[in-house]
Amino acid sequence: MLVLDKLPLANWLKTYKKQDVISDLIAGLIATIIMVPQGMAYALLAGVPAEYGLYCAILPSFFYAILGSSRSLSVGPAALISIMVASSVGALAPETDQMYLIYAVNISFLVGAFLLLMRLLRLGSMTNFISLPVISGFTSASAIIILTSQLKHLLGVSVPTGLNFAETIEALFAQVSLINYTTLSIGIGACIGLWYFKNLFPGQLKRLGLNALLEQALAKAGPMLIVLAFAYIVFFGQLNDLNQVRVVGAIPEGLPSLQIFQLDVSLWQALALPSLLIALMCFVTSISVGTTLANKRKERINANQELLALGAANLMAALSGTFALAASMSRSAVNHSAGAQTTIASIVCAFGVLITLLFLTPFFYYLPLAVLGAIVVMSVASMIELEQLKRCWRVNRTDAYSLVATFFTVLVFGIELGITVGILGSVMLVVYRASHPHMAVVGRVGNSEHFRNIKRHQVNTEQGILAIRVDESIYFSNVQCIEDYIFTQINLASEIQHIVLIFSSVSFIDTTALDAFEAMKTKLEDLGISLHLAEVKGPVMDQLNQTSFIEQLKPGQIFFTTDDAFKHLA
Repeated sequence: MLVLDKLPLANWLKTYKKQDVISDLIAGLIATIIMVPQGMAYALLAGVPAEYGLYCAILPSFFYAILGSSRSLSVGPAALISIMVASSVGALAPETDQMYLIYAVNISFLVGAFLLLMRLLRLGSMTNFISLPVISGFTSASAIIILTSQLKHLLGVSVPTGLNFAETIEALFAQVSLINYTTLSIGIGACIGLWYFKNLFPGQLKRLGLNALLEQALAKAGPMLIVLAFAYIVFFGQLNDLNQVRVVGAIPEGLPSLQIFQLDVSLWQALALPSLLIALMCFVTSISVGTTLANKRKERINANQELLALGAANLMAALSGTFALAASMSRSAVNHSAGAQTTIASIVCAFGVLITLLFLTPFFYYLPLAVLGAIVVMSVASMIELEQLKRCWRVNRTDAYSLVATFFTVLVFGIELGITVGILGSVMLVVYRASHPHMAVVGRVGNSEHFRNIKRHQVNTEQGILAIRVDESIYFSNVQCIEDYIFTQINLASEIQHIVLIFSSVSFIDTTALDAFEAMKTKLEDLGISLHLAEVKGPVMDQLNQTSFIEQLKPGQIFFTTDDAFKHLA
C-alpha cells in the first residue's frame, strides 16, 4: 500500500472530482476513436498483422496509466518506433512470418528491460545529451523513410518490409508497371479525406453551434469515418475480388495469448543494439511530448518515473506478443485537448480497444490496406521539419550541420546507424564546445566599475594591462585552448606587463588545468609579464587554496573585483 500511495495516479485520485471523471471518460473515448485505425496502420508499418497494433493499446496502456507521471501522454503504437522495429527485424532477414513476430516480440522485451535498467541507474536526465537539432534531423529523415515505405500500400504493389530508403525507391520503380489504379484511387481519396477532416471539418463544425464535447468528438472521428467508409465501398463493390484491392482480412477476435519467453542468448545478442536504440528513442520522444504537454498545465513530469512506466509498458507489449511502443505525439495532443485530467483516460482507451477486439473486428475485414497507408502518411507528414533547419541555420550553423548530418546518415545508411551517429554527434558537440570556451578581452565602460568585451562595446583599456574574461569552467579539455588564446592576445598587443584573468564565469577548475596554469605562469614570467586573477568564486578559491599554485601568487595578484585589479595595476 505504501508503494501504491507513491504512484502518480494515486496522488491524482486524492483530489479526483466528478467533473474529472466525465472529462477522462470523454478523452478516453475520443482517444479510442483515433487509436483503433492508427494502431492498425502502425502495425503494418512495423511489418506485423493489423491486430497487433490493437494489442499494443491494452495491457501496455493500462500499466502506463498506473505508473506514468504524465496526465496526457497516450502510450501505444508510434510511427517512429514502428519503423525502427521493421528496420531492425528486416535487417536480420527472418525466414517466416512467425520468426519475424518472434524477433519483434523479443525486441519489445529487450526495450522494456533496457528502460528499466536505465531507471535503476537513474538516467532520466540523459536526454540532455541529445540535442534538439539531432532529434529533428532523425525524425525528419525517419518520416521520409516511413512515407516511402507506405507507398507500396497506396500503389497496390509488393515491396519487401525492412528495406532501406534507396532499396525501397528502387523496388517501387521496378513495380511501376504493376500499379493497381483502383488501390491508388482509394489511397488518394483517403489522403484527401483525412486532410479535409483535419483542416476544414473542425471549422465547419464550429459554425453549426454544436455542443462543445460533441463537436470535439466529431472533429477527431475523421480517421474512423474514413476507415468505415472505404471498408463499405470495398465490400459493396467487391473490389477485393474484382480489382485485387488488398484488404486487412479476418482479424482474430478476443485477447492476444500471453507469451512465455524462452531465453535465446544468441538472438538477444543480435537484437541488443537495435533494442537499445529503440529504447532511447522511445524515452526521448515520449519525454519530449510529455514535457510539452505538462508545461501547458504548469506541471512537471518525473523522467525517472517515465523510464519505469515505459519499461513496464514495453514488457507488457512483449507479454501480449506484440511490438515495441512509445508515446504518440498526435494521440497525446488529442488526449490533452480533449480534457484528460489523469491517466484514467488511458485506461478508458484501453477498454475501448478491448471492446473493439471482442465485438467489432468483423467491421474491418474489408478495410483496404491503402487506407491504413494513407493514415500513416498523413500522420507523419508533419514530422518533416524544414523550418527547424532554417532556424538552426540562422541561429547556429553548427546545429544546422549536425541536423543535416543526422538526416542524411539516417536516409542513406539506415535508422540504427543514423541515431547512433546523431547521439555520438551530440556528445562530441558538447565536448567540442566545452573545449573551446568563449573568451573576451575586456575594458572599462566609461568611468564605471563595469567591464565589457572590447569588440562589442566602446570601452577604455589601460596601457600594459590585458584583461581576459573566461566564460567557462576550466578543464583538461579546454585549458590548452585558453592558453593559446592568452598568448595570441599577447602577440597582438604591445608592452604587456600584466595579464588579468577574470574568473567570474568559472565555477570549477580541475587538477590538469591547475598544473597548466603553473607552467603558463612560468612562461609569462620569462616574458616579463605578471599573471593576476580577479573575481574568483568561493568554490574555485577553495580549490586553489589546496594547491601550491596559490602560494606562487603574491598577495597582490588575486583581486576581489576587476575594478580593484585595474586600480592597483594602473
